[in-house]
Amino acid sequence: MLKFPDGTAVGRTEGAFNGRPVSDPKQVRILELRYGMIRAQAFTPRESRALIEQMLGET
Repeated sequence: MLKFPDGTAVGRTEGAFNGRPVSDPKQVRILELRYGMIRAQAFTPRESRALIEQMLGET
């Protein structure tokens, strides 16, 4: 997502909207909601590191 000082935004994703940039406010809002859901489920950097270390220790 790119947000500009004038309030406009452009987003892009590989799957949704056929992998093309979108600037339509409705489509941008959909991408913002999707990214927000992904961010909410993502590990913190500390949790990510702990998982990687755990996985490395198991190999």
